[in-house]
Amino acid sequence: YTKKSKIIIKNKIMTENKKIRVIQYGCGKMGKVFLRYVTEHGGLVVGAIDNNVELVGKDIAEIMGTNEPTGVLVSDDAEKVFAEAQADVAIIATTSLMSEVEDQFVMAAKHGVNAISTCEESFYPFTTSKEETERLDKLAKENDCTLTGSGYQDVFWGNLVAALAGATHKITKISGVSSYNVEDYGIALAKVHGAGLTLEEFEKEITKNDSLPSYMWNSSQWLCDRLGLNITEISQKLVPTTYEKEINSSTLGMVVPAGRATGMSAVVTTKTAEGIEIVAECIGKIYAEGEVDRNDWKIEGEPNTSMIIHQPATVNLTCATVVNRLPDLMRAPAGFIPTSQMPMSKYLVRPLEK
Repeated sequence: YTKKSKIIIKNKIMTENKKIRVIQYGCGKMGKVFLRYVTEHGGLVVGAIDNNVELVGKDIAEIMGTNEPTGVLVSDDAEKVFAEAQADVAIIATTSLMSEVEDQFVMAAKHGVNAISTCEESFYPFTTSKEETERLDKLAKENDCTLTGSGYQDVFWGNLVAALAGATHKITKISGVSSYNVEDYGIALAKVHGAGLTLEEFEKEITKNDSLPSYMWNSSQWLCDRLGLNITEISQKLVPTTYEKEINSSTLGMVVPAGRATGMSAVVTTKTAEGIEIVAECIGKIYAEGEVDRNDWKIEGEPNTSMIIHQPATVNLTCATVVNRLPDLMRAPAGFIPTSQMPMSKYLVRPLEK
């Protein structure tokens, strides 16, 4: 009973209009969008999990802001939800590091449920969390399901850049800069970026903590995998961002004094055996008034090509990419499979079950 035969069965069921059954793991700022996107694409939400006492017990309709109750209540008992839901897939939108989401992936895998996570490190965790990923890969194969990470970077730091590379004769360097407001993603991401820390605390907790790869670290490895490049050296530099005035953070629940860290800039430099260098910077911080998201990339070589995405709606693009990836997740081989080894993300023209 291999996953290949499962796919055939699933495709047969899909033609009979059996909806894809989805568990939403994490119902905060991102989860609210996921619940709506899954529902609007024809998916059936059969479970919702969160440990926030303000959300536990709520019908997901209330979280989505719709009027019709669904009967699906947010639970803090993940084991019970997975045991009873008979889900096809789980969307994990909780924290940013593999060490923090491993148990959530395990919960899905041991129940044979395919899982996709917005955990930024899960995008390509094979070197930064080697042991955790190997354990998850083994468990997923034993239970015939697929685990992966996806999100905004899947398209905007990955496939868009790879598509431009496909139109280039010779590449010497790829460089990119992307920024996002940590207020949009919840407290876990804000803390990973050092938002609210004094500069001394930032130096101790963020800059000197080698176990915290920046998001561009994993994304650069993903891009090299997609392009077939062999990495010879990779390094990162983490620098706090600050603001000249105090700035309010609803996510942190505090006013960040002037001069404290509002987030961080991370510059990752990747060198390859093929001679192509990738220099990628991500800036995650509490935005001051007038600041907006950006995503700019440049390929140097023959010819030079630049790409500027003006004010991308990063949260919505993240959630849409993950939901659009669900068919790829269900078709992929068992194991921990990065999306760099899946087809390019596609727009869902038809409902998920089709």
